[in-house]
Amino acid sequence: MHKALDGVRILDLTRVLAGPFCTMVLADLGAEVIKVEIPGIGDDSRSAGPFIKGESSYFMSLNRGKKSLTLNLRHQEGKAILKGLVNRADVLIENFRPGTMDKLELDYSVLVAENPRLIYAAISGFGQSGPYREKPAYDFIIQGMGGVMGLTAHPGGPPTRVAVAIGDITAGLFAAIGILSALRERDVSGRGQMIDVAMLDCQVSLLENPLARYFATQEVPVPIGNTHPTLNPTGAYPTKDRYLIIGIGNDSLWKTFCQVVDRKQWLEDERFTTNAKRTENSAHLGELLADLFRTRNTADWVELLENAGIPCGPINTVDEVANDPHVDFRKMIVSIEHAIAGEVKMAGVPIKMSRTPGAVDTPPPILGEHTNEILQNLLGYQRNKIKALREKEII
Repeated sequence: MHKALDGVRILDLTRVLAGPFCTMVLADLGAEVIKVEIPGIGDDSRSAGPFIKGESSYFMSLNRGKKSLTLNLRHQEGKAILKGLVNRADVLIENFRPGTMDKLELDYSVLVAENPRLIYAAISGFGQSGPYREKPAYDFIIQGMGGVMGLTAHPGGPPTRVAVAIGDITAGLFAAIGILSALRERDVSGRGQMIDVAMLDCQVSLLENPLARYFATQEVPVPIGNTHPTLNPTGAYPTKDRYLIIGIGNDSLWKTFCQVVDRKQWLEDERFTTNAKRTENSAHLGELLADLFRTRNTADWVELLENAGIPCGPINTVDEVANDPHVDFRKMIVSIEHAIAGEVKMAGVPIKMSRTPGAVDTPPPILGEHTNEILQNLLGYQRNKIKALREKEII
C-alpha cells in the first residue's frame, strides 16, 4: 500500500533513542531508512536488555522498518561510501555530540557540497551553538535542566523524572517535524538545509503553562503532584481498590459532578462555587473528594461518572494498557516476526491517515543485514569489492 513518505531516502547515523525514534516515525510513514552502524558493534542500544533470544528488545522497539548498513566512518573508504550514499539520499540525520562530524570530516558543509538538496538534521543535548554546546547529555539530565523534573513531584517531595524518556522522545518528534518541513520547503526552493534540534530547547518548549504563569505573575511554579494549577478538581484519588483520575474543567461539569455523586451541598458552598474559588481552596476540596472516592471501587466510579459525561478513567499499569480493548481496536499494539527473536510485540503507529496510512511492515534489522544489498543496488558495487571492504573491516 502506498505510504505518505514513499520515495524519501534517509541515512540514519543515530543511535540509542532520540534519533532512532525520529527515524522510526518516518519509516512507519514510508521513508526508506538506511541505518548506518559501526561494524561488529552497531547501535549502542543493541547491547541493552532485556533480550529475546539474544536480541535487544530495547533496540527492536525503536528500529523497525529500517535497513542496517555497517560502515567504518573513520576509514577514508568508509567516508567515500557515505558520500556516495549522500548523493542518493534526501535526508541525513545524526545525534552525535556537536563537533564529532567535523572531526570525521563529514559535517554539513562537506556533505551539502556533495548534494545541495540534502537535508541534514542534527539532534544533540544542547544544540550546535551556545555555551552548553559541548556538554554531554542524557534524557534525565535534560529533564532536570529543562524544568520538567523540578515540577514533577508532590508538594514538598523530591524532584522526580518522568518515567518515559521525554527528553529524547520530544527531540525525536521535533526533528521529524523539522525534516518534513524542510522536505516541503525543498519542493519550492530545490535546496536542502541544516536542522539543529536540541533536547534542552524541546523541554523548554513543553513548559507552556509554567512559563505562562511565571511571566504573568513572576511567581515560580512549584510541584503540585497530580493536581492542575488552574482547573479544579483535577487529579488522581485513591478509591476502595485502586486509583481514579478525574478532570473537571469548568463550572458546568462541576455542577453535573456534584449532582451525580449526591453532594449538592457543595454547589452552595462559597469555597467551591467557581473554578477560581475551587483552585484557591483545592487542598480542602481534595480532602473531601478523597473521602468520597474511597467509598467505591474505581470501576464503579468510572461507570457512574462516564455515564454523566465527566472526564475520568483508571490509572492503568503497563499490562493493562497493553491489553486494553480500545488500544487493541486502534492497533496500538502490533506484532512483527523477527528472524532471530521470533514474534515481537511493540507499540503501533499513532498517526492515522485515511489514504496513505503508516504501518509496521518489516522487523528491526540484524546488524549489517542489508549491507550487501545497499552497496550493490545503490552504489553498484560488485561482490568482490564488497568482500574486500569486509576483509579490511570497512563494512
